[in-house]
Amino acid sequence: MRSALAPLAHRDFRLLFLGRAVSFAGSAMAPVALAFAVLELGGSATDLGIVLTVAILPQLLFLLIGGVVADRLPRHLIMVSSNALSGLAQGAAAVLLLTGRAEIWHLAVIAVVRAVASSFFFPAQQGIVPQLVPRAMLQPANVLLRLTLNVTTIGGAALGGIVVAAAGPGWAIGFDALTYLAAAAILLPMRVAAPARDAATSFVMELRDGWDEFRARTWLWVVVIGFAFSNGASSAATQVLGPIVAKEALGGASVWGLALAGQGVGLVLGGLLALRYRPSRPLRSGVAVMLLVVPPLALLALEAPWPALAASMVGGGIAIELFSVFWDTSLQGHVPNAVLSRVYAWDALGSLVLMPAAFAVVGPVSAAIGITATLWACAAIVAVAITAQLASGSVRQLPRPDLG
Repeated sequence: MRSALAPLAHRDFRLLFLGRAVSFAGSAMAPVALAFAVLELGGSATDLGIVLTVAILPQLLFLLIGGVVADRLPRHLIMVSSNALSGLAQGAAAVLLLTGRAEIWHLAVIAVVRAVASSFFFPAQQGIVPQLVPRAMLQPANVLLRLTLNVTTIGGAALGGIVVAAAGPGWAIGFDALTYLAAAAILLPMRVAAPARDAATSFVMELRDGWDEFRARTWLWVVVIGFAFSNGASSAATQVLGPIVAKEALGGASVWGLALAGQGVGLVLGGLLALRYRPSRPLRSGVAVMLLVVPPLALLALEAPWPALAASMVGGGIAIELFSVFWDTSLQGHVPNAVLSRVYAWDALGSLVLMPAAFAVVGPVSAAIGITATLWACAAIVAVAITAQLASGSVRQLPRPDLG
């Protein structure tokens, strides 16, 4: 256990750890609050899908720019600015909802602002970890950082559902705004230098260098393509159709929050397992276990009682966490830090690229063939996408990086 907590001995890593914990405490409430805010404003599954679509599109446009910027500037300052912008955007949403002036298009515009901020935050966050701890501590550092997300997800999702049911989504989104601003204040004192780079290199050339590093690694782009399909199908099913099923058949926002909290429990368990489980072929293990994300989609299609759904989400959470830790450790161990944020940007771009289309079409498709049939189709897409990755020898045989 002492070795698992060793990264916390480093001051800047402690600040990152605390800042993420505070920020995610509010962010865990946001998906439940946003979904039911749209539904309470009279929106349909299609309307919710549109709001989520416009929240993804700016990320596709700005992620690559964010990756280049994060490989040029001190990464913690980019994270501070992104958190501050997200906090102001969520604060505006909360005010509109609490004063009764909100409309669906307001939420869509605010989602765009948050998406732009996230496009700069994500590459900086992923690239900064190897600057804060020795290489030998990368896996426990990644686990600890993800535990901040996962622990807050357990309480945040459940509490978000309760707050939305009792007081309305405006209060939950307002809390999210405050946590973003608090996280920005926590990260500001970090002392992290800008990554080493050739000052004469142009923006376009640096963008191209990131692409060259990305495409040179077969295991990397095979996994990203697979998750483009998997993420699109699973996100559309849970974020658009899940709240609809919960409202109509499971008991509403509070029950949906509890079901999502089950995934949070699984994420924590997966993180604890990842502290000790260090396979020689981590990417193969991480991809294979992701098949556990299929059962929750099947149970949604069956409109199973929420305890069964929550239990299946525990397994899905374990899978997501193991994959995420092994994926981050593989990238940070096999990709040079000077280009790491750009590679993460290409990774995120590929992983998100099909989500806007999935969010946009899942509502109309479910209206045409029914929610149940649509959920079964999503489950099948996820299963095929995960299985196909394991057909690649580069994925199955990628060794654990030498972390010293």
